[in-house]
Amino acid sequence: MPSPDKDRARMTEAGLNLIQQALSIYDSDLRLAVCNRPFRDMFNLPQHLVSPGAGFEDTIRYLVNCGEYGPVEDAEGFVADRVRQARAFEPHYMERTRANGRTISVEGSPLPQGGWVTVYTDITAIKRQERLLRARSEELSDQLLAHAEQLAQTNRELAATNAALEEAKRQLTEMEARTRLVTEMMPAHIAHVGPDGHYTYSNRRLTSVMPTRPSDIHGLHIRDALGTEAYGKIKPHLDAAMAGKASIFEFGHEETGRRIRAAFTPDPAPGGGINGVYILSMDVTKETQARAALAQTAKRELAAQLTSGLAHDFANLLTIILGLQSRLSRIVPPGEAGELIAATQAAAHRGGALLDRIASISGHRELRPEPTDLRAFLSGLHVLAEPSLPEGVTLELRVGDFPGPLMLDAGGLQDSLLNLIFNARDAIGPGPGRITLSAEAQGDTWVELRVADTGPGFSETALEHALDPFFTTKGEEGSGLGLSMVYDLTKLSGGRVSLANTGAGAEVTLRLPLRRAEAAAAPQLVLLVEDSPDLRETVREMLTRLGHNVIEAASADEAEALAALPGIGLILSDINLGGERSGHDLLEALRARGHPAAMRLMTSLPPGDARRRAAAARFPLISKPFTEAALAGFLNTEAAA
Repeated sequence: MPSPDKDRARMTEAGLNLIQQALSIYDSDLRLAVCNRPFRDMFNLPQHLVSPGAGFEDTIRYLVNCGEYGPVEDAEGFVADRVRQARAFEPHYMERTRANGRTISVEGSPLPQGGWVTVYTDITAIKRQERLLRARSEELSDQLLAHAEQLAQTNRELAATNAALEEAKRQLTEMEARTRLVTEMMPAHIAHVGPDGHYTYSNRRLTSVMPTRPSDIHGLHIRDALGTEAYGKIKPHLDAAMAGKASIFEFGHEETGRRIRAAFTPDPAPGGGINGVYILSMDVTKETQARAALAQTAKRELAAQLTSGLAHDFANLLTIILGLQSRLSRIVPPGEAGELIAATQAAAHRGGALLDRIASISGHRELRPEPTDLRAFLSGLHVLAEPSLPEGVTLELRVGDFPGPLMLDAGGLQDSLLNLIFNARDAIGPGPGRITLSAEAQGDTWVELRVADTGPGFSETALEHALDPFFTTKGEEGSGLGLSMVYDLTKLSGGRVSLANTGAGAEVTLRLPLRRAEAAAAPQLVLLVEDSPDLRETVREMLTRLGHNVIEAASADEAEALAALPGIGLILSDINLGGERSGHDLLEALRARGHPAAMRLMTSLPPGDARRRAAAARFPLISKPFTEAALAGFLNTEAAA
């Protein structure tokens, strides 16, 4: 079936051939781009001179040799002169009588892309009528006829000029429309502010940077468009740009909780002075969160190397315990046993967190984001923490509306909130008192969790140093690592911690990035590689409950043979396997052969282990122990490749 482009080309060619005038288009290299059949017929040109790519110089030489221009003494000089005129092409209109006695008009116009288009019209009949009119109209003076002829020629030249101007206007209009479309599609606000502070241009993208502000701000004063808070922060930079000094800076927009980067570029006037300022604004909230997380990770790198076989085995045991408790929770009816099962699972999570703390001595702690129902998570935390509170001290929950699960490091967040609750308990003392744990969304950017108490509040020294390692107000009973750990975990997530006194006690606020959980991964055939039968059974059940079909292998060699089966969409392997080859070696071999499945690793090795670091640099990796929810999040957050 012919393509639309070929159909369009044939239609264009047919249309050009139907017009009565001869037409030719040469490019900036003096090569023929397009011509029609009347062009070939008018000058009786051979096929090779009417084919795309034919040289202008060759065509002129052919016409000279055929006598098109009459007797020419210096043929090559004539050709060279015509080529020189073509290279310095100017719009023109002329009329000439050919060697065969016929008269043609030649109208040429340059193209914006380079080259030119020329239209040749046979005006022999018009000239004959003019001569007849001159011969038969004795009452008309020769001067009047000359003026009429001159006016007709001028009109034709003017029409040619108008056509060129109209084409240039069309090109400029299209360019302006494309430029405006591009600027309006950019995820940034581009604007120009005049010397009086009013917007003279905006690409209507201010709402992409500050969602609470208007989009149609043309003509508004910048203070009214941005609001008092943002205007107060950018005014010194705006004033500096009005004085001729460019700058780039970042600021926090408290109204939306976003981080914004703004660039100010002076617009100099031709005769001196300033016409205004160009402003480019971008939302860099996610970039700032990532920078904060990376910086915190770098701070926590230590030189020591820790290897622990005990930690490896303990992690495997905890994974099995979590799997068995999950199975038990589906068998035992709801009631008191359900709370005990939940408490056991929470204790296992605490055991995993303890392994993370041990591993953090030799390297960075890994975030384990998983789809988390925040309301259910905080309810479970309430059950876990309440028995540790003295009589008379209550724990109150206030949870806002969170549609759908969020991607959170549930283990790290649980540790942080428990630490803050126990600190609040110690500050209140024997009671009575109240601890309030609240959670709410800040736009679509942040999740804010607050732990407030009715104790004496922070001292001035504590407000300044409470987040420092080893700072404590509990004397020998305190380690000084609690709030430091909270700060550390929050910064690793790309968030921030703030301390304040409310007048009724102390308040600690955790602000974490709000990331909604994606839809569950589509069911697929999974090759599970694990040398521990008990652990393999636990992970297999997790994968099955997530909707996947599973085949199993206990070694790299066995897995390599099974990998040849058709339809395998995911390979999940432990790093440590029985035999000479590791799970990392297995995946590298399969990737080298171009196996199409997504490839992922799991391990109990501590973060500082060299084998783990080498594997994590090549493949997505999840740490043991992990829950079914954590595994689902792990499969969803990394794209299959």
